[in-house]
Amino acid sequence: MCSPVARSSLPAMISAVPSPGFYPDPHPEAPAGQFRWWDGESWTAVTHLAETAATHVGSDFGLEAEPHFYGDESPTTSTSTLSTSAEMVAEDVSAWFGDHLVLDRVSLKMEASRVTALIGPSGCGKSTFLRILNRMHELVPTARMNGRVLVDRDDIYNARYQLTEARRKVGMVFQKPNPFPAMSIYDNVLAGLKVTGKKVDRDAKDSIVEECLRQAGLWNEVRDRLRHPGGGLSGGQQQRLCIARSLAVRPRVLLMDEPCSALDPTSTRRIEETISEIAAMVTIVIVTHNMQQAARVSDFCAFFLASSDEPGHIVEHGPTDAMFSTPQDPRTLDYVSGRFG
Repeated sequence: MCSPVARSSLPAMISAVPSPGFYPDPHPEAPAGQFRWWDGESWTAVTHLAETAATHVGSDFGLEAEPHFYGDESPTTSTSTLSTSAEMVAEDVSAWFGDHLVLDRVSLKMEASRVTALIGPSGCGKSTFLRILNRMHELVPTARMNGRVLVDRDDIYNARYQLTEARRKVGMVFQKPNPFPAMSIYDNVLAGLKVTGKKVDRDAKDSIVEECLRQAGLWNEVRDRLRHPGGGLSGGQQQRLCIARSLAVRPRVLLMDEPCSALDPTSTRRIEETISEIAAMVTIVIVTHNMQQAARVSDFCAFFLASSDEPGHIVEHGPTDAMFSTPQDPRTLDYVSGRFG
């Protein structure tokens, strides 16, 4: 997919690159859609942008940050409102790392415009399941899966379904805030648009930035310093900036992997308020170990469990109120009441 290229072999027009990222290949004989990745030391030719973005950027199997992506500023139509949320359904999902089965035939419907919390002790497959929901699992070495994941009845694992389309429809917010630290707040919000190939009018960028920062509950705090680096924000503000960045691509579903675990109580409360405010516009699936948080923010819960001789599976799922007050399985009651886990 990629081959190293000496920096001296590129024309002078990109001989001094400001930061790591994807750049259009300027060679006259380069095929359409050819890009090069600059890592700060050397160039790499790229033929499959989406897959290479996942390989080159971030530390969590290359998927904890969207890549910096330059060029191709041709405008198309502007976007002013979020897409409607989508129902997501997992059908008989099983997952392996090598020969180790970590999830066994998990099925779950995640209602549109609702918050579904995935709860359960560490090591029961919650985060693996979450990554399967937007095709991150397949990029982990030795990983494989069976089953289907439907977004409004379309299987995102169908061979004809493009990976970039899955990324656009199903966004992700990670446990650790990961804005581009040297990139401005303004450019951080717009960064995801480049990765997914979504183009907007130049005049529409300002409105998209303001809209998404408002939806993430951050606009009033940063409106006077949009050109300041995103890395200068507090941890909670950085996480809300990542939410704004995800919202900018107009996802139908937003996945959150313990988004508050590294934050203080005040920042956690603000993130929870943001979740409540955007849930009507985008379906949210959140992994959390905080039972109080699950009770506060979610409409539905799914309780995952695994053991030494049994892979991860769903013990019980249903409306959050019922899961916490009158669960059907005694193991669910033990977990939500703090008797184990």
